[in-house]
Amino acid sequence: MFNNISILGSTGSIGTQTLEVCRNFGIKIVGLAAGSNIELIKQQILEFRPLYASVDSKEDAQTLSEMVNGSGTKVVWGQEGIRQVASVDAAECVVSAIVGIAGLIPTLEAIKAGKHIALANKEVLVTAGEIVTSEIKKRNLMLLPVDSEHSAIFQCLMGNSQQEVNKVILTASGGPFLHMGREELEKVTPAMALKHPNWEMGSKITIDSATLMNKGLEVIEAKWLFEMEPEQIEVVVHPQSIIHSMVEYNDTSVIAQMGLPDMKLPIQLALTWPNRMNGGLDPLDLLKVAKLEFVKPDYENFRCLGLAYEAIKIGGTMPAALNGANEVAVSLFLKGEISFLGIPKLIEKVMFRHSLIKNPTLEDILNTDTEVRKLSMEVRS
Repeated sequence: MFNNISILGSTGSIGTQTLEVCRNFGIKIVGLAAGSNIELIKQQILEFRPLYASVDSKEDAQTLSEMVNGSGTKVVWGQEGIRQVASVDAAECVVSAIVGIAGLIPTLEAIKAGKHIALANKEVLVTAGEIVTSEIKKRNLMLLPVDSEHSAIFQCLMGNSQQEVNKVILTASGGPFLHMGREELEKVTPAMALKHPNWEMGSKITIDSATLMNKGLEVIEAKWLFEMEPEQIEVVVHPQSIIHSMVEYNDTSVIAQMGLPDMKLPIQLALTWPNRMNGGLDPLDLLKVAKLEFVKPDYENFRCLGLAYEAIKIGGTMPAALNGANEVAVSLFLKGEISFLGIPKLIEKVMFRHSLIKNPTLEDILNTDTEVRKLSMEVRS
């Protein structure tokens, strides 16, 4: 169990739930990084009294400093502020929960400062998996998954040899449009897509879940977390979200991790590892669940999943291109500027036009992200 942690993305869905877990177990918060929600981070500062708290802008930092005067927390801002939160000496572990590629550099800063990582940001490994995992191994640090699916795989691998794994099976809820045909999907609105049937999440990840891009990003993430080839990563739709993922071994045994859909469970496991502790979560009652269903993903109507498989098979900067185009596409959809089915169309156009770099540096990855965002705006029509 970690005694002192920093949280990158403290006012988001994962960040606020992480603080609930820390409150339950008496884990000390030494650093908080947020965006522009200064009212919420003010409340967090006054309760948890971190050494550092970071916000996006200098103006917000000045306002926040006045609001928490006397708390003992140093308020910082911008990229340098996030870096300070990520690398504060007292932190043993950093929870990486900033949405999108914006979480990449702070997570690398934390690793370079010798911090274990509880990873809730898919894009860190999607865009720079080889670089990040190499830095983790070099420093003999732990990269603990917070995603419910990857936490499940992590648990299913315990006590077994990696060489005996046949494949991992990621489960997907299917989102709110599981049984819709193409004509219905053409009419999907942002309000409809933001209503997930099982999970309460931020807007970006909720749209990704609806398009199945979330599962595609998890496929790429699983490759780096568990050293798997794309052919060893299977996706099945499981609408009940009770089995969070599975591992099939070479003797055909399949081990699954089950539980109610509650993100506090994988967060708790990452922060209290290697212990299992009672955090007061509701137990699973199989008699109430009654049935568990499994369906093959619809790769035709939910093209994003197939595009993610294509990106990881190509490798190099292609996953970063996929991710950058998706972030733009989701933003445009939420603004009503493209349709729901326009999301994979835009991503595919960008991937087709992207100039691939096979063995990218960190600079190459960041440049790719900048370039594909510009390209995405050019090809959106």
